Amino acid sequence: MRKVVVGFTIVLYMLAVTATAMAGSSITRIKDVAKVQGMRSNQLVGYGLVMGLNGTGDSDKTLQTMQSLSSLLKTFGVTVSAAQMKAKNVAAVMVTAQLPPFVKPGDAIDITVSSMGDAKSLQGGMLLQTPLRAANGQIYAVGQGAVSIGGFSASGGGSSQSKNFPNVGLTVNGAIVERDVPIQLVNNGTILLALSQPDFTTAKRITQAIDSRFGSISIARDPGTISITVPAQYEGNLVGFVADLEELYINPDNIAKIIINERTGTIVMGAHVSIDEVAVAHGGLSIRINKAQDVSQPEPLSGGSTVVSNNTTVDVKEDKANVMVLPATTNVGDVVNALNAIGATPRDIISILQAMKAAGALHADLQII
Repeated sequence: MRKVVVGFTIVLYMLAVTATAMAGSSITRIKDVAKVQGMRSNQLVGYGLVMGLNGTGDSDKTLQTMQSLSSLLKTFGVTVSAAQMKAKNVAAVMVTAQLPPFVKPGDAIDITVSSMGDAKSLQGGMLLQTPLRAANGQIYAVGQGAVSIGGFSASGGGSSQSKNFPNVGLTVNGAIVERDVPIQLVNNGTILLALSQPDFTTAKRITQAIDSRFGSISIARDPGTISITVPAQYEGNLVGFVADLEELYINPDNIAKIIINERTGTIVMGAHVSIDEVAVAHGGLSIRINKAQDVSQPEPLSGGSTVVSNNTTVDVKEDKANVMVLPATTNVGDVVNALNAIGATPRDIISILQAMKAAGALHADLQII
């Protein structure tokens, strides 16, 4: 247990020192905290069939597979009813993909193939040509190709083994884009920047950085949106303007925050965490219950019988509480050092932080995940 606590202390202290060191000099590109509105991906989905499975496909009870196979054969002039189908090397699947921005017809994108019936595995299967539609019902790509599941599934003699998820596979570059999505980045000579984490201070610093480089061309509409007028010298060269814009460096601001994962005992503190002077008492109560069996033997020739009785003892031990006054500080490293100084374990630190927050001595947003 001591090794676990020491290891946790080292990790937490490294995080604290890193955050403290970066608090005054942390800079990043606008590209890493914001993006131009209009640059977005689109989700595609389609229904198809995977062929060539080694007896691991859908059973005859999967009606949609049999009906789909019957309809497919009709397009090739073969008429077979769904009731006559017994093909265990076919599986009905849903095909999904992300259509990135600025892709053009003829480009290839990855697709994910997921079984929707009772197929045991898609290993070795081939996806037949499957139209992929967007939310508007239009076809934007067509997928086809070999399915790779990155694992296996084998059974025999009443036992089975599998690795990863054999009912979900990936087809790299398996879909060909048939049409592009129109993207409008400029509206009436202006573009909009969307912050990944809306913040008033960060938005102000971004506008200051932009105006110092290009002149007074930007204004923050709200904490998450900045309107930028494209300079005259960049007319017809939007790519160059956005590239120069994204390379500007700023010092983003964040609220003081502590993230706690009670399941794993993980605590991550931000750089702006501060506390007021507060007294903390730390002690432990341990209860140990021992059970033993006592055997009572009768005297020889007494005619008695052996008696077995249960003897339970309860041992309660309360450790001496350590009381420490934590001074007011704005250094996250001092907060960690003070909590470690009273010998608190990760679980104890979680309870102490929650109590400090309830007492109003901890100035940070406490989030439990």
